[in-house]
Amino acid sequence: MAGHSKWKNIQHRKGAQDAKRGKIFTKIATEITVAARLAGGDTDTNPRLRTALIKARSANMPKDNIERAIKKGLGNLEGVSYSEKVYEGYGPGGVAFVVECLTDNVNRTVGDVRTLFNRAGGNIGTDGSVAWQFQTKGIFVFEKSKIKNQDQFFETALEHGAGDVEDTGEAWEVTCGIDAFPGLRDVFEKAGLLADVAEITRIPENLTRVDGKQAEAIQKLVDGLEDNDDVQNVYHNAELPE
Repeated sequence: MAGHSKWKNIQHRKGAQDAKRGKIFTKIATEITVAARLAGGDTDTNPRLRTALIKARSANMPKDNIERAIKKGLGNLEGVSYSEKVYEGYGPGGVAFVVECLTDNVNRTVGDVRTLFNRAGGNIGTDGSVAWQFQTKGIFVFEKSKIKNQDQFFETALEHGAGDVEDTGEAWEVTCGIDAFPGLRDVFEKAGLLADVAEITRIPENLTRVDGKQAEAIQKLVDGLEDNDDVQNVYHNAELPE
C-alpha cells in the first residue's frame, strides 16, 4: 500500500499484519520463488531476490520458509509457475489504484480483483490508464532509534544517489531512482544500516483527498485486495484521514 508515509502505513497496519502473518509469509515466499526462478539463487547477481530477502527479514519470516521458497524457484522442489500481472483502475472518489499480482491462475486473479473493485463502486481500467500518475522509486525506511549518527546517515544517503531524506516523526524515509536503488542498498548494508523497508515502490504524483464514506470504502477495497493471496502490492493516491 502506498500513501503519504510508508512508515505511517506500516505502523497503521502492524496489528492487522501480525494477525495475518501466515498470509504475509505466503506472499513473500511467492516473490522469493519467482525471483530465484528468473535469475538464480545468488543474491550478489540477483537484486530482486536480495530485495525479497530483505522483506522476509523485516517480516521475521522463518529461515526454513525462505530456503524452501528459493529451492522451489531453482527447481529443486516441486512448485507452481507464476505470472506477473499489473491491474490498474479507479476506486471510490476517482482514486487511482495500481495492483501488482503474482498468480498461477490469471483468470481467477483478474476475476477476484474486478469483483473487489466493482463492490467498492470502482472499476478496472486498461493498461496505462492510471500508472502514469505514479513515480516508480526505490525507498528505504529506517526507524529513528537505529540511526545513531544522523549527519553520517544523511551524508551517506545523499552521496550515493538518494533523492530525498524525509523525517516522518518516528522514522527516516529515503527515496531514490530505481537505478540508484541497488547501489544505495549495498552502501547502507556495508555501513551496518539495516532498513526496516527496502523496496521498489510506486509513489503518487498527487494525492486525492477523501473522507467519510468514501474513505471507508477506499480502506475496505485496500483491505480486500491485500487479503487476496495473489496480490503482492496495492498502490493508490488517496489521502486518507489520520
